[in-house]
Amino acid sequence: MEPSLEAMVRELYDKQKIREVVTNYCRGVDRMDRELLMSCYHPDAIDDHGFFVDDPQAFWDWVHHYHCNAQAGHQHIITNHSCDLDGDVAHTETYWIFAGIDAKDYTFSLGGGRYIDRMEKRDGVWRIAARKCVSEWGGVPAETKVAPEFTAMLREGGTIARDTTDASYERPLTVDPARIGLNVNILPHE
Repeated sequence: MEPSLEAMVRELYDKQKIREVVTNYCRGVDRMDRELLMSCYHPDAIDDHGFFVDDPQAFWDWVHHYHCNAQAGHQHIITNHSCDLDGDVAHTETYWIFAGIDAKDYTFSLGGGRYIDRMEKRDGVWRIAARKCVSEWGGVPAETKVAPEFTAMLREGGTIARDTTDASYERPLTVDPARIGLNVNILPHE
């Protein structure tokens, strides 16, 4: 028997809210936004990052210290996401890629793995109840072939910050009228 339209919409809604938890987690860590990161976890959740296993508050303390002291910049990128719903419990697997710049020598490193989560809907809100972060690969990529002056131009589009002064918090988002029409050829001359 095919589920009702209402049941299908409820399932899609729940899966979207669950996906938003994972997205907000990445944004919370990358922007060093404590409130956003903490909103992703139930207070009694446990996060197992391999070298860190504890509750959300202890995780925030650890991740904030680590990323602010060991890295000059970083991004958590999520890709494939699967979600098995069972009432108010969901079991999810989300692939991640991590990119970071070392604070001391500015070496660039990449890594990848998966977030394996048990999420629970409590009082109508989906949050992480248990997480295992498993790392599957990592390394140092080759040097970029993009000229430094073009990389600098990419940064002109908006404020890059690991806090709420980042361009992603700008409301409403605007573009500097003086930049409209900028079109630089970044291909090497023949």
